[in-house]
Amino acid sequence: MKLRKLITLTEETRLEMGREVSPRARRALAAAVIANPFAARYEDDLSELMGTGEALGQLLGEEALKALGCGPDTIEGYGKAALVGELGELEHAAALLHPKLGAPLRAVIGGGKALVPSSKAIGRAGEVLDVPLGHKDAAYVRSHFDAMRVQLNDAPRPGEIVVAVALQQTGRPLPRVGGLTKDDITGADGLR
Repeated sequence: MKLRKLITLTEETRLEMGREVSPRARRALAAAVIANPFAARYEDDLSELMGTGEALGQLLGEEALKALGCGPDTIEGYGKAALVGELGELEHAAALLHPKLGAPLRAVIGGGKALVPSSKAIGRAGEVLDVPLGHKDAAYVRSHFDAMRVQLNDAPRPGEIVVAVALQQTGRPLPRVGGLTKDDITGADGLR
């Protein structure tokens, strides 16, 4: 993996609509800008990107956790995303995100039964990458449906990919749209 840049972003919301947020809504994102080894050419075997995804699951998970300054037992949600430069294809993002990134990310935070929400796109330097978030143990916890955004003025270059992982310690500030609450999770199947 040729890693050009590593980025971390941490957010803590203390007030929302003039109301105190308690506990404070905390989340962090870690992103890597990597060279796309398959830029400008078709390749049947994407296993190199799958291996890179595995390495990034651990690296970015650790960086996001470090940015939050907390233990893995306080993480309630996660997400992942990739923005492929114009000389690549969506399948390059899929190879990074889907086969192997999730297991090492879950290992960093001590588990997670729900699918890791994801998004992928092709774009230019300066475009916004949305990283969807969801509860790590139960996909239907609406308070944790959210996203973090990252925008890099110099990435992805045409032959690069931006890969990001986000972690959340809480759901959205002041959630009130109903549904399953985190206190009602059974955690048996990743859904409820």
